[in-house]
Amino acid sequence: MRPHSRRYGDDVLSGDRWRRERRSVPTVTAERGLVVETADEDFCGAVVAWDRTTLTLEDRHGRRRVFEMTPAAFLVDGRPVTVVRPATAPDAPPRSASGSVMVTGHRARTARESRIFVEGVQDAELVERVWGHDLRVEGVVVECLEGVDRLVEVVAEFAPSPRRRLGVLVDHLVPGSKESRIAEQVRSPDVLVLGHPYVDIWQAVRPSAVGIPAWPPVPRGTPWKEGVLAALGWRADPQEAWRRILGSVRSYADLEPGLLGRVEELIDFVTAPYSSGG
Repeated sequence: MRPHSRRYGDDVLSGDRWRRERRSVPTVTAERGLVVETADEDFCGAVVAWDRTTLTLEDRHGRRRVFEMTPAAFLVDGRPVTVVRPATAPDAPPRSASGSVMVTGHRARTARESRIFVEGVQDAELVERVWGHDLRVEGVVVECLEGVDRLVEVVAEFAPSPRRRLGVLVDHLVPGSKESRIAEQVRSPDVLVLGHPYVDIWQAVRPSAVGIPAWPPVPRGTPWKEGVLAALGWRADPQEAWRRILGSVRSYADLEPGLLGRVEELIDFVTAPYSSGG
């Protein structure tokens, strides 16, 4: 008796049948908490986010990776499946990269007098990447301090008032740091200085989004970005590396909580309705 072939079966039309079976891989709708494995069995995790074409998984160690939602790209209980994004219900409007409701068809709003300042260009680009839609809807402009050393000078020049509030995002705002000492010199009910604990805005991006296990430690006295590039073995200058990092950010899910809450609070502060107190 001719040996049975799992691939071809026992009849002359088995090749066609095999192709039909491949095309009939079941479809599974993405939902938070769904545990899937990549078809190559290289990564297994729970679904934490998705967009039009990609799926973000988080494994039991907290590492996140983004995958294309191609046919039969995943396994559920060991069986191939095609994961698709949920159909958007008529009463469920699309969300922006920050997770807020996407506002469509609105007219451009005149920029507020209130402003948000960040330390540098890369900070501004990351804020735009995730909160750009929200800022345009609210009419909030983000500007660069060009270094925290200029904070006191910039606040004085801005001349904040109840109708002209100033929010400031500072890197590495931890007790005892140079940044915290400078921030303490700015005290006003119309100014809110907040910061994240990361040495550089790069660290506010989840390592899993970038495809690395962690941001490497850098020896004291070594410029942080150069030290990171050397440790990771990236043959790129800091600007090229930043383009790679920024390109990995698709939504708020790719950022650390230590940054998310601070930016949201600053937006709320500079957009809060003016009250005369009377």
